Amino acid sequence: MRSVRARAAIGATLVVAVALVAAGLAVLLVLRDNLIGQADLQAEVAAREVAGQLALDTRYEDLDLDDAQDHPVQVTDEEGRVVFVSKGLQAVSGTRSPGVSPVPSASVGATASPDDDDDDDDDGGDDGGRPARGEVSSDDPDLSDGTATVDGKHADYRFAAVEATTSAGITLTVHAGAPLAPEQEAVDTVRGAMLTGLPVLLAVVAGVTWLVTRRALRPVEGIRREMAAITASEDLARRVPEPGSRDEIAALARTTNETLTVLEASVERQRRFVADASHELRSPIASLRTQLEVAEAHPELLDLPGAVADTVRLQALAADLLLLARLDAGEKPGAARLEVGALVREEVSQRAGDRIPVTVEVAEDAAYEVSGSRGQVARVVGNLLDNAQRHAEGFVAVLVAADGRGVRVEVRDDGAGVPEDERERIFERFVRLDDARSRDDGGAGLGLAIARDVAARHGGTLTVHRAPEGGAAFRLRLPRAE
Repeated sequence: MRSVRARAAIGATLVVAVALVAAGLAVLLVLRDNLIGQADLQAEVAAREVAGQLALDTRYEDLDLDDAQDHPVQVTDEEGRVVFVSKGLQAVSGTRSPGVSPVPSASVGATASPDDDDDDDDDGGDDGGRPARGEVSSDDPDLSDGTATVDGKHADYRFAAVEATTSAGITLTVHAGAPLAPEQEAVDTVRGAMLTGLPVLLAVVAGVTWLVTRRALRPVEGIRREMAAITASEDLARRVPEPGSRDEIAALARTTNETLTVLEASVERQRRFVADASHELRSPIASLRTQLEVAEAHPELLDLPGAVADTVRLQALAADLLLLARLDAGEKPGAARLEVGALVREEVSQRAGDRIPVTVEVAEDAAYEVSGSRGQVARVVGNLLDNAQRHAEGFVAVLVAADGRGVRVEVRDDGAGVPEDERERIFERFVRLDDARSRDDGGAGLGLAIARDVAARHGGTLTVHRAPEGGAAFRLRLPRAE
């Protein structure tokens, strides 16, 4: 039962078994009802034939009963006494009287007495709903199940009771039977065929389901083996086989390969990040160690400002790496309401060491509120200003304005700008377009990457365009607070 093939085969077999059993029972019931209906019709025909002869005053010994063995007949009078039975009838049940020995009675066809004629005139030829003299009842016959023994053979029968009234006013009830042996034989034959064929059919269904499921799941086994091999080898460049079909398994294989592609890119990015971080950390640590070793040997040669600068740079780099680690871990920003205009003014006012004054453009009568982390949004603005200060010639400006349903913060400068084919690459980690410049001037290449990640965590975007002044224009778009 741990196998999908086994569960599918057992499930399909059970469903088919239930359906076939239900259908078989329905067929047997319908067949039985039809055959019983035919027996009822035969019994009614035989009863009406005999009743018709009695209504014509045919004497008992002259009744035409050629098929008495197949259709036994019993005739009773108004008091339920048996007045006639067909030849060979030895026992009967299911009729009004179980007797098979006729009692003496008035001969059929006898002339009615004058009193009977008077009664007939008074009653208009109808006595309590009974058929008129010399007629057979047109009502539906009474049908019943019973048994009869004819010439020593006992069998089940369906009996039909039909009333007939002679010209003498004698009302007789004719019970004629039709054998149920053909019905029972037909039902038994069909039942036997079903019981014989059902196991064979179920075995075929189980086998076909097993084979079809096995064939359908064969690509899944290939995917499983390849995934196991990838896990064992840790080679994320490998891919699972994709079947040529367009079914769910092919979609699973494609999705698995897409997941492996993303995972490979993520692992590769993580490896590059570790390598780049190690490289970036090595330079200030090595420089700081050299200065300390020189100071230990020659205290008078200690470059204290350089050591402090290396320490500050190392501290900033460690803070950037820590923030990136939190962002990669899925840290969600806070839900505080921030007024972007006030935040930008405050951030610019605290930048005392900028070489170029920053121009701030914010409408005084407008409120630009967003929801998020004040520290992270301020970090984005600070990183964009640091980048502008690094590349500007003599102009840096910050614009805060409405942008549809959001808020736009735009930082512009008059530097060389960003080439169009590099406008996405600059947001990658540890990427510098000014490699010819020193690392101290160019930074570690994490500021813009952090800014875009923070913007994305706040539901916004960060893009770069060409500024009217000729330099770069970084546009930060954040959704308004609801």
